[in-house]
Amino acid sequence: MIAPTRPRVALVHDWLTGVRGGERCLEVFAELLPGAPLLTLIHEPGAVPFVESRPIVASPLSQTRWTRRHYRRLLPLFPWAITTLPSAEYDVVFSLSHCAAKAVPVDGDARHICYCFTPARYLWDQADEYLANGSSAVRWAARAISPWLREWDRRTAAGVDRFIAISHFVAQRIESIYGRSAEVIYPPVDAARFTIASPREVGDHYLVVSALTPYKRVDLAVEACTKLGRKLKVIGEGSERARLVSLAGPTIEFCGRLDDDTVAHELARCRAAILPGEEDFGIVPLEAMASGRPVIALGRGGALETIVGEGPARSGAFFPAAEVDALVETLIEFERDLDSYSPESCRARALEFDRPRFRAAIAAVVEEECARAAVNS
Repeated sequence: MIAPTRPRVALVHDWLTGVRGGERCLEVFAELLPGAPLLTLIHEPGAVPFVESRPIVASPLSQTRWTRRHYRRLLPLFPWAITTLPSAEYDVVFSLSHCAAKAVPVDGDARHICYCFTPARYLWDQADEYLANGSSAVRWAARAISPWLREWDRRTAAGVDRFIAISHFVAQRIESIYGRSAEVIYPPVDAARFTIASPREVGDHYLVVSALTPYKRVDLAVEACTKLGRKLKVIGEGSERARLVSLAGPTIEFCGRLDDDTVAHELARCRAAILPGEEDFGIVPLEAMASGRPVIALGRGGALETIVGEGPARSGAFFPAAEVDALVETLIEFERDLDSYSPESCRARALEFDRPRFRAAIAAVVEEECARAAVNS
């Protein structure tokens, strides 16, 4: 009997330009597949340190510093660029995608498993929010080309053999947009990076950790805390910063982009974290809860799957609509019940999403798919 050969395996990630929630997931895939090359549209050397030791193949869009810095402007070229990657050489392809990675071409006998962060928001339900700061010419061009890009996005979903979604909310979007079912494996929070501060170290301020872009709706938190005269720290940078500063009163502090250790320090010492926008999953709420702090979130999207809003084990509160007054009312109610939130309960909830659980679930998928490919080779 001839033993099955070891399958050729590749990883595909949209772009390697920094470490955020998606890259934390990629890190686990990379640990489980140490010999697998990594294919990507854009590679900014050194931006994702834990992958630099493996073979990385980037598309032609990554050849110049300008294209690496302004790759988001090149969205119309993504359908072409993704086809330049040598993904058809592999027996098993694991893509981690919120944009183009799921569109990589594979050989007819190969397996393509997509860990889907979300169908591209800027092509579907949040196009206007993403374009809010663009010029009229940019908005016109984007609307002209969007139907073609949406057709490409839907069509290339057929090349995926197995979809895995980051939340039930995203699984519903995959069903609605692509007509495909998806299992759910929640992303990890690295709870070991976060600790509960002593009560005397916890301040009376709220905290937002977010990219400052229109769809994140940081303006709701800024306006609500300004209206109430509550202290708010905002960590992050982005195109909305100038507008947010113009909306802010004297109790709002803009901290810019901070390193991971400083963010962890701040999360443990805030009164509560605020998640003002709709998220497909949302890693910041889990990081706050891992730090023993409750979260006040918009009652939509992935937050409904991570934050416990009622009962003795509750870890946060929800405001019902993306409106300043709705958040104001929820903040007042939250402060009235503040003593009922337990740091230990918040952390216990976060531990249900801890990194070892994610690693075990993904390891099972990797083992199953590689074994299947080995038998079929």
